[in-house]
Amino acid sequence: MTNLKRGLFLTFTAAIVCTANAQTKLPGWINSIKLSGYGMTQYQYSGKDGAKANSFNLRLGRIMLDGRIKNDFFWRIQLQVNGNTSTLGSSPRLVDLYTEWQKYDFLRVKIGQFKRPFTFENPMNPIDQGFMSYGQAVEKLAGFSDRNGEHSSNGRDIGLQMQGDFLKNAKGRNLLHYQVGVFNGQGINVKDVDQQKDLIGGIWVMPVPGMRLGTFGWTGSYARKGTWTIDGVSHNGVRSLQQHRYAFSAEYLFSDWTLRSEFVHSTGQAFAKALSNTNDNTSNDCTISDNGSQAQGVYALVIAPIIQKRLHAKARYDMYQPTGDTSKMRTQYEVGLDYEFDHNFEINGEYAFVNDRSLKKNNYSIVDVEVDFRF
Repeated sequence: MTNLKRGLFLTFTAAIVCTANAQTKLPGWINSIKLSGYGMTQYQYSGKDGAKANSFNLRLGRIMLDGRIKNDFFWRIQLQVNGNTSTLGSSPRLVDLYTEWQKYDFLRVKIGQFKRPFTFENPMNPIDQGFMSYGQAVEKLAGFSDRNGEHSSNGRDIGLQMQGDFLKNAKGRNLLHYQVGVFNGQGINVKDVDQQKDLIGGIWVMPVPGMRLGTFGWTGSYARKGTWTIDGVSHNGVRSLQQHRYAFSAEYLFSDWTLRSEFVHSTGQAFAKALSNTNDNTSNDCTISDNGSQAQGVYALVIAPIIQKRLHAKARYDMYQPTGDTSKMRTQYEVGLDYEFDHNFEINGEYAFVNDRSLKKNNYSIVDVEVDFRF
């Protein structure tokens, strides 16, 4: 059969199949499938001494498939598609894959890979979060670029979670929310190493519409299988680092204003080198970092409307201490503007003055401009 004939045959066959499918009633769960996603393009200048840079970047590109089965079950698959294919930290990868039973408001059960239930900011969409990055305390202590040495995991892990809302007031609005989950403790797309699990949970009250006041706790471990040396003696096997964290959070949304602040504290050792590739030496290097076992951070931000639902001014104080003292404290003072053409397209601009005590020249500036869209 010639190439032309083969092409005509395949086209004709495909047309028959499509016609047959159009005449066949599809299952309801197929009709519920929704394709969505977002992209975040970026220009950023950094004046950091010895590492000055200015570049156009692809900050994030995500594609999601959502659906329902028999109304009670929700599922999601989310892929990050920007980056390269060489490392765990920046390669295209699966970020979400889970299903959740949602029959009751007061009890929902989720299983798979998804956001850890720790802090208010962690589960937010990066566009809705409002700034050029999540707060440093969230990035370092909620599983983004975690201080413990875990690979970049976008605040996610693999596990099982229960959550719900209850205690309705006279107007039918729930006043309390809880969430608690059990996780591997190793981040995304990685199996458990030390056969210990992380227990993470939070509870918050919602006394008035738009306000949340919450507290969170986290106890567990992060582990590697490899080699390390103590007092000149070499060791080989699984090294497990216990992690204990807590957070206090507050948020108030009203009349297009956003006020949010969170404090996070961590106790637990960290590996000296962050995992970036399962095939290189960092994957089995179990050397401990000299930053010690204490870390903490706090941020406070305001996003204020100049033109409601259109133009906003914003400011954020963002501080992180990677050690138990202020010797390596890093503080960002940020101001900016954003303009929303509509919910699906916006432009953001920020200036940040950075004071980093771990550097010889402590002070430098960052300028960040982003164009973000959803579909």
